[in-house]
Amino acid sequence: MSVEAELREEFDRWERKETAVLKVLPYSLLAVSVVMTLLQPLWNGEVHLPGVLGLSALLAAWVMWFHTFHPELHRNGPLMGLYYTGLVAVTACLVLLTPWFGFFAFVGYVHAFQYLKGRWRYAGVVATSAVSAVSYVGGAANIMAGEWWKWPAVSALTTVMATVAFHADVMSDRRNHRQKRALVELHKANAELETALAENAGLHAQLLAQAREAGVLEERQRMAREIHDTLAQGLAGILTQLQAAEQASHVPAVSRRHVENALDLARESLIEARRTVHAVGPSALAEARLPDAIGDVAERWSKVNRVEAELTTTGDARPMHTDVEVTLLRTAQEALANVAKHARAGRVSLTLSYMEDLVTLDVLDDGVGFRPDAKRADSSADGGYGLAGMRRRVQLLAGRLDIESEPGGGTAITVTVPAIPAGSER
Repeated sequence: MSVEAELREEFDRWERKETAVLKVLPYSLLAVSVVMTLLQPLWNGEVHLPGVLGLSALLAAWVMWFHTFHPELHRNGPLMGLYYTGLVAVTACLVLLTPWFGFFAFVGYVHAFQYLKGRWRYAGVVATSAVSAVSYVGGAANIMAGEWWKWPAVSALTTVMATVAFHADVMSDRRNHRQKRALVELHKANAELETALAENAGLHAQLLAQAREAGVLEERQRMAREIHDTLAQGLAGILTQLQAAEQASHVPAVSRRHVENALDLARESLIEARRTVHAVGPSALAEARLPDAIGDVAERWSKVNRVEAELTTTGDARPMHTDVEVTLLRTAQEALANVAKHARAGRVSLTLSYMEDLVTLDVLDDGVGFRPDAKRADSSADGGYGLAGMRRRVQLLAGRLDIESEPGGGTAITVTVPAIPAGSER
């Protein structure tokens, strides 16, 4: 059981005991007062029994009606004020008849605390003290016999003592209410916390599911990009070389050269396919720095396609994060592949520029050009993935891909990515 539950159970047990005692207290004290009054003739002379018994019956009915039978009236302030006034008035009459009802007068303190509010509680204490003081000085007979001064003195003393005790009870009651309210708020907070934890657990499970889906999607996209940049380009190059070899079959030396180029492309594609499956970086970057890797790619491409390609490097060429170098290398490969397939260019220039915060790669050809905003007629065959995949790679690094071209004016592709140094985390 939690500490909160134990405290609540303790409060509930204490309140049940207190409620039980307060319910029977008026009747117990009234019974004691009546019994002592009935015994009084044996000690101290006659008592007006009909008046005492009649007022006692009235007082018992009054308390039963308001205190016991109708608890729903306890929140009605004016009505309970009327009840308390009647209670004190009848008690005063009984105390004037016999001082033994000073026992019952104590109920005035209890009910002032229960049913009166604010300053009216202290008014009830004063009234009850004044009635009780009559009993303490021996009753009305002693007051009338010349000892009247004792009553105000005892009344004042009783009022002070009762007020101090009453104030302590009020403070204790307020403290108990604050503790109960704190327990209620604590219970509410715990319930909200449990709800929040349950919601968080559900959200966590949902996020895990989404993360798995995102991981699967990202891996699919990675494989698609790598397949396009390696296998698809390699197969396209092999097909081009074999077609060229077939067309030059009457020239054995030229045909053999194209076949050898196709074999070299097949070997390179096989290596890249294996590295793609194992999520390893391109082999060109595993063996050389980025400028050298792009230079080797441009040199091999130039040799196969018989188109002049030249790389120029500017700035402080330094190692970059693997993702940055892979993106720039794949962009160079894709741009050169597009030139071979579409541009009919005679020359291609590549510029790799290292700046303080950025790295850029410019690929410029003097080919036929195209309209960047127009859909190519053969996009369905190509899948339209070349430029889209290139742009996706760049965007994953928060970079930019800019394309400038026009029919007959060549094409310029510029990739700009953050200069993330090697060894840092993105």
